[in-house]
Amino acid sequence: MNKTKRTEIFKRWRDINPKPTTELEFNSPFELLVAVALSAQSTDVGVNKATKRLFPVANTPETILALGEEGLKSYIKTIGLFNSKAKHIIQTCRIMIEKFDSTVPENREDLESLPGVGRKTANVILNTAFGHPTMAVDTHIYRVSNRTKIAPGKNVLEVEKRLVRLIPKEFMVDAHHWLILHGRYICKARKPLCSECVIVDLCEFNKKVLN
Repeated sequence: MNKTKRTEIFKRWRDINPKPTTELEFNSPFELLVAVALSAQSTDVGVNKATKRLFPVANTPETILALGEEGLKSYIKTIGLFNSKAKHIIQTCRIMIEKFDSTVPENREDLESLPGVGRKTANVILNTAFGHPTMAVDTHIYRVSNRTKIAPGKNVLEVEKRLVRLIPKEFMVDAHHWLILHGRYICKARKPLCSECVIVDLCEFNKKVLN
């Protein structure tokens, strides 16, 4: 895909959604960190239901640590893998208090030093909480990038690096959200809604579903 096409795609997404953001509900970088940690292999809707119960009671490293693992589990037990997630979140809270003055770090190395925080989660935090031009490639972004040919790649890291290199800088901070939303609601895995797609004429997918 050439640069002109790629630029037009992001212009159209910006026109219909000028201020995209995550569908996870949060009011601080720490709340976002917890929500993203809970979202692995879970839906944003499911995570939001759990955090609506949790955050009014505990939404800082100190208050969540005070709950303990069992206490935290009682709020997040509706979410998949809640046992390991509770363990990681409690460990993270302890480290944040001891090492980072209870503040979510604003750099990749420190974020990835926290239990359960990998490259993708770090990218989400850096982008959504702090406005860094990072790209967190999930299954939606991987599919959209390859299917449309915006930035095809053989694996997640390859797609991430190509997106960061190829997306025009003016779109980079919001690109992560546009790509996810497009994959979640339009360019679906089983049957893409090509007839409802605003970039259908620019997309280079060779099996478009137009009826």
